[in-house]
Amino acid sequence: MATITASGSSGISTNSTQDVIALVGRILAAYLFIPAGFGKIMGFAGTVGYISSVGLPLPEVGAIIAIIVELGFGIALLLGFKTRITAIVLAVFTVATALFFHKYWSAPDAMKMMQQINFNKNIAIAGGLLAFAAFGAGRISLDKK
Repeated sequence: MATITASGSSGISTNSTQDVIALVGRILAAYLFIPAGFGKIMGFAGTVGYISSVGLPLPEVGAIIAIIVELGFGIALLLGFKTRITAIVLAVFTVATALFFHKYWSAPDAMKMMQQINFNKNIAIAGGLLAFAAFGAGRISLDKK
């Protein structure tokens, strides 16, 4: 619900239902990133191998960055901490992941459809994250404490 403040600038006002929906949205989005970050820690060598397999340089550094982004920023998103910047970082990471790891346009025919589905899901996830960047975490968050 848009409001006009006393200074005449447009602001955003939320109600308790919107705040609960924002919280549920953050929980569901974080559910994607936090377990993935833990999985990369537990399977660090496999993560490094996978990153190396797509030809990216410094796969160990890439694995560490992925862990920091997925686990650290995933937890920040869950808690609603610095949500706008956190969501932008996660969105950029998610689009980069789509571009480097789900290249359906060059995948073998047997893998093309699955890679395209994963690519499209990543793009859609990034879109949802950008909504958090635009509108914030809601009142049930550390940002509002």
